[in-house]
Amino acid sequence: MKRYIPSKVVHFFNSEPASGIILMIAALIGIWAANSGMATVYFSTLSSYVAGMSVLHWVNDGLMAVFFLYVGLEVKRELLTGELSTRQKRLLPCMAAVAGVIVPALIYIAFNYQDAQQARGWAVPAATDIAFALGVLALLGSRVPLSLKVFLTALAVIDDLIAIVIIALFYTADIQSLYLGLAALTLAALIVLNRCNVMRGLPYAVLGAFMWWYVFQSGIHATLAGVALALTLPLTNKRNGTETGPLLAWEHGLSPWVAFLIVPVFGFANAGVSFDGFSWQQLSHPVVIGIAAGLFAGKQLGIFGLVWLAVKLGIARKPEQANWLQIYGVSVLCGIGFTMSLFIGALAFTDPAVQDLAKIGVFAGSLAAAVVGFVVLFLSSRKG
Repeated sequence: MKRYIPSKVVHFFNSEPASGIILMIAALIGIWAANSGMATVYFSTLSSYVAGMSVLHWVNDGLMAVFFLYVGLEVKRELLTGELSTRQKRLLPCMAAVAGVIVPALIYIAFNYQDAQQARGWAVPAATDIAFALGVLALLGSRVPLSLKVFLTALAVIDDLIAIVIIALFYTADIQSLYLGLAALTLAALIVLNRCNVMRGLPYAVLGAFMWWYVFQSGIHATLAGVALALTLPLTNKRNGTETGPLLAWEHGLSPWVAFLIVPVFGFANAGVSFDGFSWQQLSHPVVIGIAAGLFAGKQLGIFGLVWLAVKLGIARKPEQANWLQIYGVSVLCGIGFTMSLFIGALAFTDPAVQDLAKIGVFAGSLAAAVVGFVVLFLSSRKG
């Protein structure tokens, strides 16, 4: 019996849906904490200061920098040797990802263009939560062909890359030139390490920590330092051509920490919207409708519409062994935008009341996308 329980636990944490399930549980606990007798403790803890920053800022600027480091490592590996390593592999997921960003943004703007502050949230429904989406796919098992899992992974990676660029261009505060210059010099030093074929991880880690601090002080969101560091890490040892660089080691080492600690902590800290004084009228607020419709309707329209058009025009090929209903189901699942959507929402809005509305929109759109996407894929046949 003692061996049976640990083996089941190990099996769960090694399963594909595990990270999505843990994230969902953490978010639900955050919502419960914000609406229970623990609410005062929950919000006061997040707003308390440690080493000059609130706990919430440490989560969003510190822990999430590690998350973006992991995303950057994943993006670089996919571009070098993975599902994005050739033009043919990149073409369809790249086009689908771009359409899956533009259409939700346009839908959001259609509901919020009259208010400049609300319009800042146009990018909130533009991102896909890869942990949740792949977790739902994993629950479906062999009902979904491997080609669609590969397609969704590639699309979500590109989606994350687009979100990173959006954050850098549109959600950056006033720039402090001195610190930005120091960050640039540190980045140059990291590139020199790469060029010199330095395979030890410690020099990259030390310089990366300095770069994070400089980027944080510069006014650019500190999470971007994680991406910049990731792109400088070597994959291949130039002396012998083997993949012995720190990139793979860091990606594998960070994977469980990101999946089972960093992202759940972020979900717990950011999902906590208080429903005290909640009214059903809030569901008709333009921010809520814009985000929910952008995630649920915009993602599927953009992604499925682009894939259908590209295949019909002969620009790209449909994923192997996948029928159109399955492709549609995966397009719907891309409307699960939990982690990145909450993150961008916190950057886009400064008013806590509007931030809460954004969270409601993210919850509603993501839940609808998860349920409908799962049902469509469950009912779909592998034939056709």
